Amino acid sequence: MASPENTSASPLTIGQLIAGMGLFGSATPLSKIIGEHYPVFTASCMRMVIASIVLAPFVLALTSRYRDTERSDWAVIAAIAAFGMVGFTATMLFGMRLTTGVIGSTIMSASPAITAAAAVVFFGAAMNWRKGGALALAVVGVVVINVFRGGGNAGEAVLLGGFLVLVAVCFEAAYTLLSRKLSDGITSLEATLAASLLAAPLFVALAFTFDPNPFDFSRGTDRSLYALLFWGAGTGGLAPVLWYNGVRKAPGALTAGAMSVMPLTALGLSYVLLGEAFRWVHLAGFGLVFAGLVLMILEHAKGGEGD
Repeated sequence: MASPENTSASPLTIGQLIAGMGLFGSATPLSKIIGEHYPVFTASCMRMVIASIVLAPFVLALTSRYRDTERSDWAVIAAIAAFGMVGFTATMLFGMRLTTGVIGSTIMSASPAITAAAAVVFFGAAMNWRKGGALALAVVGVVVINVFRGGGNAGEAVLLGGFLVLVAVCFEAAYTLLSRKLSDGITSLEATLAASLLAAPLFVALAFTFDPNPFDFSRGTDRSLYALLFWGAGTGGLAPVLWYNGVRKAPGALTAGAMSVMPLTALGLSYVLLGEAFRWVHLAGFGLVFAGLVLMILEHAKGGEGD
């Protein structure tokens, strides 16, 4: 969390924030590539393993290595592993198997608004016109891009996929809100590594229970293998390192503004990596949700805090 007195940031800090959010954004189109080639729980387990391998050296080098962790933190980390790791990753993969990258990216862009709404409902946070407006714009934008999506996709499957991505966003919101319950004795990097390590054996059990061919990578291609490796190392490992290091040194307004990079990256890579055709309704629906995101950026900047 950036301190309120910070009023400027170095180019390195700005670069860390942009790169971190850009890597987070790449997860949406990558999830579609991975979900089409690998069993869901098998791929999810591999993501946790790869992310843990990447995160571990940074945790050892940059943190107190769990020495200041309180007992209550472990209950929160277990909940983060269940909701933010297992729930989010699985529903994201299942959802992106069925829907398009553009729809998935648009729904993911609503994450800040949904998180704010959840904070109001479950934690008694104050509602104001910016939060309410962001949520309204997010809902309208998602409806527009789904109702007028056009193309030859199977309607029911695409809608179901979009719904599963929305559930993933709710799990991500739970991750964000639960993280705020951690004590000052544990860093975000430590919590992320611990949650990833806890989630990995859960995914192993789920893979052997539900995957038709657990840990069978024979249907994969070079492209899907690279996507899986980057999904784990880039979005699960390196992205948190860059983002959390940048947030520690940046003013709140800058960290809030950097949130806009994630949905833009997700949308752009949906066209580049997935080869999806551009339609004006994409711009209309995404623009509405993005306008809601701008309201949330203003809300965070006004409060002097990053996400």
